[in-house]
Amino acid sequence: MTIIALPETRPPHNLLVEPSVRHALEEDMGRAGDITTDLIIAPETRVTARMAARKDGTIAGLIAAECAFRLVDPALSFKVETPDGSKAANGQTLATVEGSARAILTAERVALNFTGHLSGVATTTRALVDAVAGTNARIVCTRKTTPGLRVLEKYAVRCGGGFNHRFGLDDAVLIKDNHLAAAGGIKPAIERVRAGLGHMAKIELEVDTLAQLEEALSLGVDTILLDNMAPADMKRAVALSKGRAVLEASGNVTIATVRAIAETGVDYISSGAITHSAPNFDIGLDF
Repeated sequence: MTIIALPETRPPHNLLVEPSVRHALEEDMGRAGDITTDLIIAPETRVTARMAARKDGTIAGLIAAECAFRLVDPALSFKVETPDGSKAANGQTLATVEGSARAILTAERVALNFTGHLSGVATTTRALVDAVAGTNARIVCTRKTTPGLRVLEKYAVRCGGGFNHRFGLDDAVLIKDNHLAAAGGIKPAIERVRAGLGHMAKIELEVDTLAQLEEALSLGVDTILLDNMAPADMKRAVALSKGRAVLEASGNVTIATVRAIAETGVDYISSGAITHSAPNFDIGLDF
């Protein structure tokens, strides 16, 4: 059995987290703040609240929840009980927060929105990771992320045991079908990239056919993305490649198909669904 080391979760720095959380709080509080809470709850009221999972899954986003509570009131005490990247059972305590009832109620929805969404991403990712256990394949995300939340969603993928593809347009070259159509083919596209690319960046090329794969291999492309190929063609691609390029499979990746894709011998399997279609993970905040 092949053992694939899982990635470290590597939480993003608070400088990258806070702008998204601050924006969400500003959106929720509007021009007048939490008028419901401020009219009902006395300023001196203090409470202890518990964030709890309401289903089984993998947790991510407590870093954003803590940021939300602390932005509303830096004096709040936030204690993590089930860290990001951990599996949680239905009813399990994820974190406790103590302090001003007003502050906790005001930050509650934003904290839960982030943690529920990101735990959904982590849980969806974990399902694919578990499905390919024992193979060489790694599950990776894509750029199909919620605008403004890419750093956090890619972090959630890591919490689920997946790995990150490129973060944006600027950290790696990925030549897709429309690039090839506009450039006039694979060879001119590769030549133009190599003429201006720095030595630290990698080149990945998307191919639809085995003929394109063979041309890409002859040009020494670093990574080849096998787009929507059937498992039989992927297996043939692995045999043709003979380790000369890293192979990534993409398209029609589901919990039902991912094992067969992994068993073809590809190195990576990319899925946009783990970020753009992950169901929300139900988390409650109980006083």
